[in-house]
Amino acid sequence: MPSLFASCVEDIEGGGVDALDLLNSPDVSYSIRRLVRGLASPRESSRLGFSVALTELLSKINTVTCTQIVSLISDSTKKQGSMSGQEERDIHFARLFGLTAVIRSGLLVRQTPLPSSGSSNTQVSSVESYEEVLKKLIEIGEAKSWLRESAWWTIGLAIDAVQASSVPWKVKALDTTVDYLFSKEKESFWSPEKVAMTLKLQPLLPNHDWDSTLAPVFKGPNILSVGNLASLGRVLKESALDEEEASNPGSGSWKPQIHFVWDMLFDRLLPASDSKQPSQAGSFGEFFRIVVDESLFSSTSSAERKYWGFQVFKKALTRVSADQLPMLFTKNLMRSWINHLSKSDRYLHKNSLDVAKHIQSFVQENPTLGLPLILQLTGINGSQEFDKLTRTKTVESILSVMDSEGIKNYIVSLLDQVNSKDADEDATVLNSRRTWIADQFAALIRNGSVPKSDEWIQVVLDWYAVNGLYSIRKKSGSSSIHALRALPSPPFTEQFQAHCRTRLLSSLADLTSQTTVVKKGDKTHKETAVATDGEFWISKVLTTLARLDKDTKHVSPLVSVDEETQALLDRVKKIHEKLDKVSAEKKDVAGGFELVISSLVLQCRCGEEGSVENLEACLGAASRMFASKRSSKKKSQQSTLPADDESEPIAILVDLLIGYLENASAYTRSVANEAFSHVTGAVQQSTIDLILTQLERRGPAELAEAQSEEMDASSEEEGESSSEASDDDEDLSEECDSEDTQQVRKKLGDLLKAGGIDDVEGDESDEESEELMDDEQMIAIDEHLAEIFRSRKDEQRSKKGVDAQREATHFKNRVLDLVDTFVKREPRSSLNIRLILPLIDLVTKSGMDERQLSDKTKGILKNRLTKSKDIPTNAAHDEVETILREVHQRVRKVHSAENLSVLSQSSLYLSRILVQLNEDDGVVRIYQESLDDYISRKASQANLGFFQEFVRRFPVLGSKFRDPVLAASSNAVNSYRRCQAFQLLSVILSQHNKDNQAITSSFQRSLQKTVLDLANGAVEDQSALSASQLKDLLKAVLLCIRQVQKSNSPPRKGGIWDPPCMECTICETCCLRSVQIVVAPPKHVSSSGIGCLSVETRKSGRRRRETQGG
Repeated sequence: MPSLFASCVEDIEGGGVDALDLLNSPDVSYSIRRLVRGLASPRESSRLGFSVALTELLSKINTVTCTQIVSLISDSTKKQGSMSGQEERDIHFARLFGLTAVIRSGLLVRQTPLPSSGSSNTQVSSVESYEEVLKKLIEIGEAKSWLRESAWWTIGLAIDAVQASSVPWKVKALDTTVDYLFSKEKESFWSPEKVAMTLKLQPLLPNHDWDSTLAPVFKGPNILSVGNLASLGRVLKESALDEEEASNPGSGSWKPQIHFVWDMLFDRLLPASDSKQPSQAGSFGEFFRIVVDESLFSSTSSAERKYWGFQVFKKALTRVSADQLPMLFTKNLMRSWINHLSKSDRYLHKNSLDVAKHIQSFVQENPTLGLPLILQLTGINGSQEFDKLTRTKTVESILSVMDSEGIKNYIVSLLDQVNSKDADEDATVLNSRRTWIADQFAALIRNGSVPKSDEWIQVVLDWYAVNGLYSIRKKSGSSSIHALRALPSPPFTEQFQAHCRTRLLSSLADLTSQTTVVKKGDKTHKETAVATDGEFWISKVLTTLARLDKDTKHVSPLVSVDEETQALLDRVKKIHEKLDKVSAEKKDVAGGFELVISSLVLQCRCGEEGSVENLEACLGAASRMFASKRSSKKKSQQSTLPADDESEPIAILVDLLIGYLENASAYTRSVANEAFSHVTGAVQQSTIDLILTQLERRGPAELAEAQSEEMDASSEEEGESSSEASDDDEDLSEECDSEDTQQVRKKLGDLLKAGGIDDVEGDESDEESEELMDDEQMIAIDEHLAEIFRSRKDEQRSKKGVDAQREATHFKNRVLDLVDTFVKREPRSSLNIRLILPLIDLVTKSGMDERQLSDKTKGILKNRLTKSKDIPTNAAHDEVETILREVHQRVRKVHSAENLSVLSQSSLYLSRILVQLNEDDGVVRIYQESLDDYISRKASQANLGFFQEFVRRFPVLGSKFRDPVLAASSNAVNSYRRCQAFQLLSVILSQHNKDNQAITSSFQRSLQKTVLDLANGAVEDQSALSASQLKDLLKAVLLCIRQVQKSNSPPRKGGIWDPPCMECTICETCCLRSVQIVVAPPKHVSSSGIGCLSVETRKSGRRRRETQGG
């Protein structure tokens, strides 16, 4: 018996195949063998399933040893000579997955003895079994290079398992691992896997002689020292692999996933806050520059290595802090990234886009890192025009995610770059950077997604105002105006100061059109063109200018204000005081005047032409508009009769706003639209007429003539003022006309050659050129010369006409914004009625080149005006009726279905107004006239839908419109129009109407007479009624009968309808038209005297039957 037990122990320790059956039941033994054999399955999902099941099984049972399972795996995955490539691949994977299962199950370092050998020293695991697993994993990596990374990663799992266990052979196992991995035979061969194992083993074996182990490739024990980074970069770049790929391009050893060693490197260089590994973060900058930038992104690197570099960058971005972030945006990386982003046909364009999206999502999770990122993208290694170069919105998206404090810090960082920090810096480069900074400020204000705050917006506007209108004498470090805290060095140029003035106006234009939440007390509301305190942004700029005017110690104005302008500015202060004291009902109108006055004052300070005259006119209008009661009484006593030529104040203001729109700058346009939205409540009839005058259509010739007159007038003024112009100006004008002169000279040369005369050289004298032609030749070419100059004049005139027409179209588009604003804010104003016909003219009379103008007008009519829930309540019915009649006149002549739809909506809008004014009869009368014209005249351009929309929109008027429709059917120009009349009648009768009693009397008699007349006419062939048309006629009759039957007081039996006569006439007609009428038996006859008609129509060999009650 002892000898038998000893032999069993030997079998168990030897790891024989039969040893499984000694301590395990047959089911367990079969399961282990089956799972191991399944690892070689060619299906990857099956292999993964077998591996997981084997891992779970080995972790649950304690009746097997590590040596047994490793032997079983080795025997099941032996390579045979007759195997194909796929089978050999499956064998290698099976061995790798099996050994991984042994490690993950804990069997590799299990210390529990076998149950049958409790008194013996037989252990489940040993250093020998560990060594066997290590050798086999190294063999797998050497057998196939594409399996090396996975095999060595599994070795790392084994090292972790040994280190985490308490086996007595731990140190020996680690030493054995070093001996196998760093053998002297391959001391010069280094791979990323070997670097990873070095990083893993060095902390575990601190007393090991790493100097000799890492030599000769690395110097010293620290593989991450600066001296070793170049060698490390070559190893991680896998330079040897590049040589193999050069000789064999089809090796396919490259893969898009980066090596697992990068995670270990970043764990060492950028450890987490809770990490126990020693920190070497101080060397991260040098590491990334040498190992990544100068290696993976070098000019000689392949696209595949740069792809790895972008993946490394993304992995490092999520680990670095704000201080370490600039270390990532190195020179070569940024160059490669921008180049591949700029064009879609670049090899790594998609990967570069993915990096940009990763940065955007990273900033969304860490908004505080937005500023450092932008500074790097637009910094020395990036480009100030990063978004423009890369055709992305990376910088813009980062700015939109940052908070207000981050935006303010970004602005401060930009202001620090205004002055030159290098005395030898080129002036052109400095001016370009300053211009870019000014543009960046404007872009921040313009971008609606960037979080706004009054604080940083005020800083930007103050900076524009100071540098555009003043010259800083001395800096003031404690000034609340940030622009005064630094003295420009070198001073700003005149061109840059003009650029600041332009950007100031454009930024105010953007702020004027933006909406802000204003908080007053406990209530909040939204306003446009104001800061959060409710003050206009333009007024805030003027407040800054007033402070700067008083601060003569630190600044001096670029242009001094003359006495006339200063007097106007003094008047402005008084007007502002008056506007602040107006009543609450006039507060909105006063705000509009204040905005316009403030904008004109700023234009005066910026030197805009004509701003002084406009300011004077606006101040006069404001004084009259908000005159105090005492002053108004004095004026009325002085002159009881008002002057006829004196315009209303609101008209003067609107005229100024129209002039703003004509100027077409963003600043004037935004101010005009915003100011008009404030004064819509004070608009009068003359004001609307003034606006509509701008929308009148003028021909190209008329526009060109007016433009030429203006140009002549301005040229005369310029001629008088520039009589002492220098020769340089003449040379400039000659250069501008040189192209036109060359064309005329070419035509003259061709004409001279055609006459047998060579072209005259430019250096010949006038006398020599005159001797080339005699009088007869001069007379011969005289007509040709006249024709050349005449055609040239016609070309110039035609070009002027086209340009004038285009400018007029753009101007009308801007004027339509005023109309849209008025309709939106004053839907109940009776002045809206006056807008309809001029807007319809714009829609119907616009040419093909004015399609945008026409579409915009259609939108105002159809979406803004006619669909408004509110309508004018105090309109004059005569005026509305006149306009409605004119609209119907145009309906009869319009040739476009789209225009007819606009006219129909306008007609319904006017009808709503008349119905509200209790003028139902007028509406019905006008529609009746249009219906009579449509039914009786074939050339009428109206359609049935025009009238159907009316009766559906106003069902109450249907009872009044029934008789006109029925009467019009008798005067139809043809059967088709008559059929449409009965279709319209069917729509009217099908609607719910409380006035059913009216159907029972006169209308029924008229309908019966009309139907009988039509039927008799059809029998006598006077009107060609088809079967479908007759059917429509009978439907109208049956609908009428239905309404009668639904009424509460139906007529007496036989009182109106004559059943025998109807039956006889209709049946005779239907027989002629292939329509069968079946009359119900007498018991079904209703109280109205009409039986149940069954209508059958035979058409195209089919029989269709409809049963109608009545």
